[in-house]
Amino acid sequence: MSQGNPVGWFEIYVDDIEKGKQFYQSVFQVELKSLVNPGTESTPSLEMWSFPQDFNGYGAAGAICKMDGVSPGGMGTLVYFACEDCSVVETRVREAGGQVLKEKLSLGEYGFMSMCKDPAGNMIGLHSMS
Repeated sequence: MSQGNPVGWFEIYVDDIEKGKQFYQSVFQVELKSLVNPGTESTPSLEMWSFPQDFNGYGAAGAICKMDGVSPGGMGTLVYFACEDCSVVETRVREAGGQVLKEKLSLGEYGFMSMCKDPAGNMIGLHSMS
């Protein structure tokens, strides 16, 4: 593993790509972009929509994905999205059809966190310093 942040990319799998796009765009107030990968000709069942990316900035880039044979859900891996205030984003999660499992919780000097579920059943985390 290289030095620096250990996560370089993430994927969140959904069954309904349109519903997934609407949820994540509404919650994080971003525009997801179709990710056309030249390597996907051999995997026509893969559809990816990426979050805005800055490969020189802090954090990891990623996408929501739909692929035959891969189901969403589960609780094994948790991706934390950085935000200004977990409470504000929790409201948008509820409005967009998701669930807040753990409301904003203090981590002391490390900020705050929340745990949520998207409509497909994927658990995601929120992290803020205020």
